[in-house]
Amino acid sequence: MQGRYHKNKGYILIEAIIAITIAVVGLLGIFSLLSRSLSLNRVVADRFVASYLAAEGIEVVKNLIDNNILAGRPWNAGISNGTYEADYTDTGLRPDSSRFININSETGAYGYSELVPTLMKRKITIGNSPDGEEITIGSRVNWTTRGGGKFDINLESHVFHWR
Repeated sequence: MQGRYHKNKGYILIEAIIAITIAVVGLLGIFSLLSRSLSLNRVVADRFVASYLAAEGIEVVKNLIDNNILAGRPWNAGISNGTYEADYTDTGLRPDSSRFININSETGAYGYSELVPTLMKRKITIGNSPDGEEITIGSRVNWTTRGGGKFDINLESHVFHWR
């Protein structure tokens, strides 16, 4: 009987090593999936913010048009062809200087005079039609992620002189 036990020595050790290897490979797969998921979550969150910042760029120009109408000025006064930057607190357009948009960490508001810089830049492009009856507003937000990926969101709106 002793010979039979000597022949099977080490099987338990080999089985344990194989079981541990399978468990480690499984855990590494789970951790890799979790890491990738968190990375993609950040990309999706950045796209979400960028799409709202691009929409805000268009809304800023539309507010300027509304203010012109309410003040009795020509609807497109102060809105000429070019590339600009503006935030929700502005009463006019400033020439684009490729500044990063910042965020106020207390209020969550984005702007150029806020406290904490982001990795996003917004460029508002204005194009007036030759007959003065249409304004094309383009708002592009671009950013670079921590890993070096470059992304952008580009929105466009057409505003017509309907009066």
